[in-house]
Amino acid sequence: MVGSRKTLAGLDWLNFFLTDVPTGIIPFLAVYLAGYGWNVQSVGLALTVCGIAGIVFQAPMGLLIDALSSKRELFSLGILALAGGALLIAYMPTFWPVMLALLMIGSTMSILGPAICAVSLEVVGLAAFDRRQGRNLAFFSAGNVVAAVSMGLLGYYLSNRSIFFFVAASALPTVFCQLIVGPDDIYFQRVVVAAVKSEERVATGALSVFEDQRVIVFLVCSVMFQFANAAMLPLLGQLTAKGSSLNPMMFMSACVVTTQLVIALLASWAGKKAGLWGRKPLLLISFGALLLRGLFYTMTGNADALIAIEILDGVASGIFGVVAVLVIADLTEGSGRFNLMLGAFSAAIGIGISLSQIIAGSIVHHFGFTTGFIFLASVAAAAFALLFFFMPETQKQSSLIQPYQRVCRSPQ
Repeated sequence: MVGSRKTLAGLDWLNFFLTDVPTGIIPFLAVYLAGYGWNVQSVGLALTVCGIAGIVFQAPMGLLIDALSSKRELFSLGILALAGGALLIAYMPTFWPVMLALLMIGSTMSILGPAICAVSLEVVGLAAFDRRQGRNLAFFSAGNVVAAVSMGLLGYYLSNRSIFFFVAASALPTVFCQLIVGPDDIYFQRVVVAAVKSEERVATGALSVFEDQRVIVFLVCSVMFQFANAAMLPLLGQLTAKGSSLNPMMFMSACVVTTQLVIALLASWAGKKAGLWGRKPLLLISFGALLLRGLFYTMTGNADALIAIEILDGVASGIFGVVAVLVIADLTEGSGRFNLMLGAFSAAIGIGISLSQIIAGSIVHHFGFTTGFIFLASVAAAAFALLFFFMPETQKQSSLIQPYQRVCRSPQ
């Protein structure tokens, strides 16, 4: 048995109600701040602060999550910080209050995502984790579709500020859902061992997992992927906010909905195929879609076409969001360091995201939006080449030919 129905349902709806900071808040924030006279560089600096806040706490939080037998309390802490930051932005959209709010919001990224992954892994086990991760992302993106539509309508009919009240209000059902996840269904550290008997495990230091060359290659690829991806949608939002007849909030809502709808439809499929095809083929599809997206942005200014291009964002982000966590689980199997590596990866990715915002923002400021998108596409192309030539498959070969099986959850 893989967790009770109540616990699995709790995980589903926890992911549904959880606000996606990078794709749910950041694009709207860029448009919101532009309406208060913030220029591209200032917005990029603000988003960089948000990323740095997450970077500082990622690896320490990974160690903490590995050590804690009960992780549900971390959800409440992160959710309250997210809600508080959203309210601060709503009431005080000036420089220092926004910086403080983004420090609060950025810190939630080091808590919520890794904690959900850790609880999911402990509930279902490594053998079922690929499909569970796909289901997590599917519900997460479905919730973001609802949130993006709601934000767009609120921004259009009420005010841009109402979006951040909506984010704060979303904290209530999120806290309730995390209470549904039953503590009796969470088997602390059992799944990290992943069917390897404890006496057979080799004692390893906290940093020993980083001695694996595959870890370094995948880390670099992931940072480059997120560097290329992070600034694209915020820049597109700022482009439409300047001198366009389009309502920027409605346009941004349509872009986010398109992306998240594709992710919701694709995530479960990606989880299944990751167990059948392996991880690398899916990652190549993801990186290739990101490259095409950056290039296509430079070819049209038509609103409908730009929204359609966001399908590629859904393909790239949907596959990467599922498979990257599975690769980390593969590389840490039997080490007990899943959350440490997940935290370290998230920190490194946060660096890529932060640098993307400020570097791409500066390039656009001096050379224009077309040059900025070409630059980001070039980074995506380099990441694709590095993945293709230097990253091996991480799933065990025997697992590629075995049918999907659930873990037997006996206590011994």
